[in-house]
Amino acid sequence: MRVMLRATMDTEKANELIRSGKLPQLMQRTMERIKPEASYFTTHEGSRACYMVFDLEDPSQIPSIAEPLFTELGAKIDLAPVMNAEDLHKGLSQLG
Repeated sequence: MRVMLRATMDTEKANELIRSGKLPQLMQRTMERIKPEASYFTTHEGSRACYMVFDLEDPSQIPSIAEPLFTELGAKIDLAPVMNAEDLHKGLSQLG
């Protein structure tokens, strides 16, 4: 299932990881784990944030994806199923 992950980072923990040079490594490990079809880095409600769209093959993957972001970044995590335009078209065509 295609899902979108939003991780909103704790500012102090992110600052620590930036100063130590470990933030790029954490992001790289995360991206290697989930192999996103798209990833974006921005702000959300005044904090650093990243958005990644990827295929969640099994819900049992969630802890291995989310826990490093929780523990190392103090991140708030949101996971939501999402559709691309093709998925939307397919779904709407099933309405009858």
